[in-house]
Amino acid sequence: MMAWSRVVLPGVLALTMAVACQSVQTTGGGAVGVDRSQAMLVSAQEVEQASSQQYQEVLADARRKNALNRNAEQVQRVRRIAARLTPATGVFRSDAPAWRWEVNVLSSDELNAWCMAGGKIAVYSGLIERLGLSDDEIAAVMGHEIAHALREHARERVSKAMATGLGISVAGALLGVGQAGQDLMGTVAKVTFELPNSRLHETEADRIGVELAARAGYDPRAAVSLWNKMAAQSNGAPPQWLSTHPSHDSRQQDLADYARRVLPLYERTRGGR
Repeated sequence: MMAWSRVVLPGVLALTMAVACQSVQTTGGGAVGVDRSQAMLVSAQEVEQASSQQYQEVLADARRKNALNRNAEQVQRVRRIAARLTPATGVFRSDAPAWRWEVNVLSSDELNAWCMAGGKIAVYSGLIERLGLSDDEIAAVMGHEIAHALREHARERVSKAMATGLGISVAGALLGVGQAGQDLMGTVAKVTFELPNSRLHETEADRIGVELAARAGYDPRAAVSLWNKMAAQSNGAPPQWLSTHPSHDSRQQDLADYARRVLPLYERTRGGR
């Protein structure tokens, strides 16, 4: 009976995971051609609800620390840029322009910005101030972060973590391996699934981000100057194969290529203004 279970149960697990997993096309490809299908184990609604709750907690915490929207001029500037970017999201998915978008500025020295599922955006004041960003460069940052939400990368990461975590724990129990064996399998799963996909997510967000900026009337080439500024702040960063993000050199090269591809969109948009 034990020998039978060792053979059959992994197959049952694989079958269960295959049934639960859905192949999803979160976005259209746009001019940049990002059209990879994604495997999802959790619903978009669950991730959006969790993101909304987390976002409100972040805002509440910032408010308690007097770190929420302290600079009215910065807030107005960021929201003005977002108001031009969000209509362009309809090129990638028709539902996105109607999302309940929220845009806030958090007072922090961190070089950071993010957009949670469903369009919950935060930009850190340090990013704007320390790098001296232009409107085009802010649009590059926000376009990139919005792209993560459009592609539902958070949902994809959660799904992969669920699948990987379940597979490792059950496999460890069934095969009778100890903690060392499970740790090894966890490390293999991390470099196989998390690191390559994290790099892939960044590349997808870069490419969609430059198109969003171009369609909103912001110079997509500003993404290159933005990451030049970021590179200057990241001396001693690990090489590409040890990082979850593309190296600065490869990232700049890819951004420059895709900025050129969407430049006609920017020129047409600017010509119509």
